Amino acid sequence: MLTAIKGYYEKGKIFMKENAPVQSKTDVIITFLTEEDKETKGKRVPGGLKGKVSIPDDFNAPLDDLKDYM
Repeated sequence: MLTAIKGYYEKGKIFMKENAPVQSKTDVIITFLTEEDKETKGKRVPGGLKGKVSIPDDFNAPLDDLKDYM
């Protein structure tokens, strides 16, 4: 079972903001989120895909594969 718990690291210690859901000795994986990660996460750039996405001129034209049904 994988469970994520929010917390913080300060002066060589890790402080969890909630209790762990296990009572016995368990292996853990700790991921450090740097300030750089927090700043770029979730920021969207308006027009970031401009010029990368296009719609063909015949987008609304009937498909040849569906001729039999029309």
